[in-house]
Amino acid sequence: MEKLYTAVVTAKGGRDGHIKSNDGIIDLEMKKPKALGGKDGFANPELLFAGAWGSCYLGALGSVGKRDGVDVSEATAEVHISFNRESETSYALSAEIHVHIPGINEEQTQKLADAAHRGCPYSKATRGNIDVKVIAV
Repeated sequence: MEKLYTAVVTAKGGRDGHIKSNDGIIDLEMKKPKALGGKDGFANPELLFAGAWGSCYLGALGSVGKRDGVDVSEATAEVHISFNRESETSYALSAEIHVHIPGINEEQTQKLADAAHRGCPYSKATRGNIDVKVIAV
């Protein structure tokens, strides 16, 4: 495997802390979401993961669309990341990726969405580790 790029972000303070990238592009105060006893209006790990996965996923969808001759330039991926309790001391994530590709039907969208999910690096990283549903909308 050839390493092409490495992102570096330093986190301090956990869910009620701060993250900063070494290039200064990301510099965010982090808070638990209100549903977990925190405050609204701040970044949290699930929001960042959803945004990162959605962006990466659309890159994979672009490759699939190019391969199959389908314009996916206006496609959207709405990523839902859920923080779930497994037991009193154990938690796990789950995800749904809602994919919309204007101009094609739901069946075609699902086929392309599934192919992108097979190739997306974030999807590969989570495969077999969390429950993921890819849904054409």
